[in-house]
Amino acid sequence: MAKGRQYTAQGEQLDPNAWMVTFSDLIMLLLTFFVMLLTMSSMDAKMLKDIRSSLNVAAGLLEYSGLSGVESLAKFVQEYHDSTKSIVLDQDRLKTLIPLTELDKLMSEQIKDLNELIEITDDERGIVLSLQENILFDPGEAKIKKDFSNVLDSIADAIASCPNDILIMGHTDKTPIHSKLYESNWELSSYRALSVLEYFLKDKGLQPSRFSVGGYGPSRPLYPNDTPKDRALNRRVEMILKHL
Repeated sequence: MAKGRQYTAQGEQLDPNAWMVTFSDLIMLLLTFFVMLLTMSSMDAKMLKDIRSSLNVAAGLLEYSGLSGVESLAKFVQEYHDSTKSIVLDQDRLKTLIPLTELDKLMSEQIKDLNELIEITDDERGIVLSLQENILFDPGEAKIKKDFSNVLDSIADAIASCPNDILIMGHTDKTPIHSKLYESNWELSSYRALSVLEYFLKDKGLQPSRFSVGGYGPSRPLYPNDTPKDRALNRRVEMILKHL
């Protein structure tokens, strides 16, 4: 038997480089681990550079076994990470384009002359502009009063200056409706919201894709419907500037 050579029990000579197969498997497992790290966590540029250097080293070690695609994989991982990071940054930029407090301030300033007519609040949906029924509509009607269309003009100008989508919702009290035009408070509240939407689109030229409308009828009162004052407060149209 020659010195330094190893043989199996059947007399076959062992390949001294056979360990490279197992080593290659190990390196591929490490690569998979690094890919998972990159896709599951945020990483700064320095850390990413260090990992790519490690992958390049691994590529050099595996060159002997013919796995030269490791470096290409490392490049792909980096490009994927950069692209997803760009998407996240774009989303963050949109979210901070007009912060909620700034939007609230903007709306308050632009309609400051209408403070007695419009209530501005904010909730989990966004900034809420609330107009009582008697500002825009006659009782039981969904046609906007011409004398008060300037209120919607001011709101439209404020809406046009911000990128937020708008939800227009009509509300009524629980008093049964007696009208030939509308069979229920649900219909009345919906048609009132549609009237506001049509005014914004036809008269003010706002972008239709920014809007959605609906009617809650009497289902979401602000106050108990026990007194005439509370019922009047529940009859309203809300324009919600949604969170970005």
